[in-house]
Amino acid sequence: MSAIWLAVVGTIVFVLGYRYYSKFVAEKIYRLDPNFVTPAHEFRDDVDFVPTKRSVLWGHHFTSVAGAAPILGPAIAVYWGWLPALLWVVLGTVFAAGVHDFGTLVLSVRNKGQSVGTLANKLIVRNAKLLFLFIILILVLMVNAVFAWVISNLFIRFPASVLPVLIEIPLAIWIGYAVFKRKKSMLIPSIIALLVMYGTAVVTSKVPFLQIDLVRYFGGEGSTVLFGLDGVSMAFFVWIIILMVYCYIASTLPVWKLLQPRDYINSHQLVVGLVIMYAGLLFLNPEITAPMTNPDAADKSWLPLMFITIACGAISGFHGLVSSGTTSKQLDKETDARFVGYFGAVGEGFLALISIIACVTLFANIGEFKEAYSSFGAANQGGLGNFIAGGAQLATGIGIPADIARTIISVIVVSFAATTLDSSVRLMRYIISELGVEYKVPTITKTHVATSIAVLSSAALVLLPKGPNGFGSGGYILWPLFGTTNQLLAGISLLLISVWLKRQGRNYLVTFIPMVFLLVMTTWAMIQQVFFEWSGLQGTNANLLLFIFGAIILVFAIWIVLTAIYELSKKDNNSLDNTFKQ
Repeated sequence: MSAIWLAVVGTIVFVLGYRYYSKFVAEKIYRLDPNFVTPAHEFRDDVDFVPTKRSVLWGHHFTSVAGAAPILGPAIAVYWGWLPALLWVVLGTVFAAGVHDFGTLVLSVRNKGQSVGTLANKLIVRNAKLLFLFIILILVLMVNAVFAWVISNLFIRFPASVLPVLIEIPLAIWIGYAVFKRKKSMLIPSIIALLVMYGTAVVTSKVPFLQIDLVRYFGGEGSTVLFGLDGVSMAFFVWIIILMVYCYIASTLPVWKLLQPRDYINSHQLVVGLVIMYAGLLFLNPEITAPMTNPDAADKSWLPLMFITIACGAISGFHGLVSSGTTSKQLDKETDARFVGYFGAVGEGFLALISIIACVTLFANIGEFKEAYSSFGAANQGGLGNFIAGGAQLATGIGIPADIARTIISVIVVSFAATTLDSSVRLMRYIISELGVEYKVPTITKTHVATSIAVLSSAALVLLPKGPNGFGSGGYILWPLFGTTNQLLAGISLLLISVWLKRQGRNYLVTFIPMVFLLVMTTWAMIQQVFFEWSGLQGTNANLLLFIFGAIILVFAIWIVLTAIYELSKKDNNSLDNTFKQ
């Protein structure tokens, strides 16, 4: 079967979903008001609250949520076959991710740009807010650790990608000053920046001495045991320190100086990368060499684990944090929320879809696929590498040499992961500050103190030793917990939107139905993992770190859900936001 059919089916569903379903939600459910004064105007400070053109804001939002996760999750989940992965990505994007990302953005905009964690205080009770903030804090901490691990290892594995990624930083700062201070258009400078980056990628692919390979100077993973931490090499350690210093600076700068222009460049990167891979798919016309369903995937059941393995790319709680944490503070007009929020989810759906296609067309035959995906652990270890190899193979369909294609694809992956990483550190700073206000600890409400806590705790987590299965440092062994926590957060966010819509006297089924499905699947998966995998009941799968984090998050989540269900059962329709009631 030609893989083109997967792209055709996915594209048709995505286009119809945005054209009709998102319009219905915008007009009949969320009822966007073009005259509403958004927080970006009401609280403008040109640091966090900055009115932003919707195309630029879409670029920031899209690249903040489209990190490595929508690539890695589907690349792992094809272990169960391409059909279940395809269905969850396509249907999840249209009916779950779109309304979730769109809804958390509107909810935040209508309530002074507050995050979903803070809004739990208004929608439910004070204790729910604190529990929600702690869940979010743990999630962003894991995002920081996992993505720092991914970036460091990609830099080690693909040293030709380092210089193109680093060049983007001064280019983005230049664009930021040109646009904000001189009021110039961002489009042409960002395209020039992208051409410079890709030109550098071509050169570094062919000129070895321009490749920044720290392994040559410090040694690769396994060659050095640093500070007694098994699996943490000096090269890996140096990259983590560099990334954390960058995150500290990037997350404290005003958004217009680095965040917005870099994300706008990355939005073009994503569009170019998608065009390259989809065009290569069209001309190469590869056959699917993976099974539709994999009966040999016996060590892990796809139900319910697939729905937490593919998080970003179908629905992700982290998206709600970005929508309500940074994007809502930059929305120029409320009517822009449909394009930024829902279409941002659709864009990520396209990325997840090409990740599936790249992995199921990479191998010469089904035997090679099953060898590479011999177990769930093998799928976890090889998923990201399979995407990069498969994406590069697709790119050869339009004449790009394989070595250059691998560098370009790895640059795209690293750029997105870095965007998510520093946005996540900024979100963590917000959350720490909110907790400081709640518990009356003014010291941690200060920007640099909160950012220092975020950066140091993230670095400590990613540098934990290897897990019991023998691969990855502490950051990567948290990936299973990231999936469950992320999806629980998405389900709780949908529950908050449902409570809000009910109080407005609106039809809340558009958020309530996907919420029920998501919470059932995720709670099922987390109970399986916490009590049967991480608790030590199955010997070699025991992992104290995962068990402690998982148990705390599960208890917090159940508490919040029960409280919110009680609120939904009330018969009153008192409006949280009277300006939104029509």
